[in-house]
Amino acid sequence: MNLHQFRFVQEAARRNLNLTETAKALHTSQPGVSKAIIELEEELGIEIFARHGKRLKRITEPGQHVLQSIELILREVGNLRKIGEQYSAQDNGTLSIATTHTQARYVLPQPVAKLREKYPKVNISLHQGAPDQVAKMLLDDTAEIGIATESLSAYEELVTLPCYEWQHVLVLPLDHPLARKAHLSLEDIASEPLITYHPSFTGRGRIDQAFAAKKLHPRIALEAIDSDVIKTYVRLGLGIGIVAEMAIQDDPVKDLAIRPLGQLLGKNVARVAFKRGAYLRQFVYHFAELLSDRLTAPLITKAMTGHVNDYEL
Repeated sequence: MNLHQFRFVQEAARRNLNLTETAKALHTSQPGVSKAIIELEEELGIEIFARHGKRLKRITEPGQHVLQSIELILREVGNLRKIGEQYSAQDNGTLSIATTHTQARYVLPQPVAKLREKYPKVNISLHQGAPDQVAKMLLDDTAEIGIATESLSAYEELVTLPCYEWQHVLVLPLDHPLARKAHLSLEDIASEPLITYHPSFTGRGRIDQAFAAKKLHPRIALEAIDSDVIKTYVRLGLGIGIVAEMAIQDDPVKDLAIRPLGQLLGKNVARVAFKRGAYLRQFVYHFAELLSDRLTAPLITKAMTGHVNDYEL
């Protein structure tokens, strides 16, 4: 058995058992892929795939176990390459970060700048997407570290740790009647046209849950993935807005009233994530430490080896 056979089996499973697509993805021929898989099955003495004629129909029960072992083997092969890269070039390389727009725009600039100060030869590759896309980029090895509020903890293949806590804030015109109220309620907010995040972004789920718990149905005037877009439409008078507090902390707005909503909507937790079992280079640990003083290299190492699943903020 060899690594080529392992890669062919793994890619066939990823491509919904389509050998034509598998061959294209691996830049080889379909007969070559089919032959390699059959040779591996003969050597192992089992069928990895059930067939109908020459077509693969499903993964067999022993095939599922084979695939799990192949995933581990190929992941460790990737780790070996990373070890070689690290020790041949201690202070250079590329750090690939997967994150959401809010994190990229408001949270990451300072940590990225500080990392570049310590590792000037390290290039930063920033990939932005929805939280589910962030998770998938980690699983596909497109990124080494992911930062988001939603979704990351739902993937067993990822090691996730809470990074920092944050709350939503209300942004509204200075002359808006609610800006003069000392104590806001969810009923007050629900009575106004609301501009806030798309359902899959920046803690929107917590906003919806808070209104639902009170049996309120806010009038959503506009949904966006960008905090700056939300603030812009509030300025245009389309409604009042709910944004993450990060969007106004380092970018203070003087033409809008700001009201914290933690007491009404609760707190959110941004999480940092890594692919389980991945080999992390030293500057990846350092970048995580720059994100939060609660994250340390020893803690992440323990989590990556299965000894720590979580910790309290």
